[in-house]
Amino acid sequence: MIKKILLFIFWFAIWFCLSYPLSRLDLVIGVFASAFVTYMTVDLDEQVKRKKARTGDKSADYMIRAAWFLYYIPVFLWECLKANADVASRVLRPSLPIRPGTIAVKVSLKTDIGLTFLANSVTLTPGTTSVDIDREKGILYVHWIFVKPGYADDGRLPVVERFESILKKVFE
Repeated sequence: MIKKILLFIFWFAIWFCLSYPLSRLDLVIGVFASAFVTYMTVDLDEQVKRKKARTGDKSADYMIRAAWFLYYIPVFLWECLKANADVASRVLRPSLPIRPGTIAVKVSLKTDIGLTFLANSVTLTPGTTSVDIDREKGILYVHWIFVKPGYADDGRLPVVERFESILKKVFE
């Protein structure tokens, strides 16, 4: 029960920081949204615990994972800012080329939550959209607004590599 309360406080603190300054309606919505997110994420914590118990891994330090997640937020925001600037410049200057295409990016994440988080993060970054995940082969298919030469051949995308390296420390 204490863990649920702490998780609620964590999500409400994030809501508070994103919504400041708050009105009464913002507080009410924040309480309900934080309660909902707490309800949805409590089971994820239990899934990680069960997996660690099955494999005998005792190294699941949740504070370290939380710290990596907090580090991930500004990295994600920075990548979004850079991608927004790139897409905006391509819209405002039609002379800039676009070379859209779908590339297969090799990923090493194995958990559902890690893969889902990575795919959603890529989709939320302007100029890229996650199209499909082949879990068995470990491939994330990404549509990219400007496929740079060589990237499609070696199956890498800088934003995916950056996100994956951090998300691996959070979810695996």
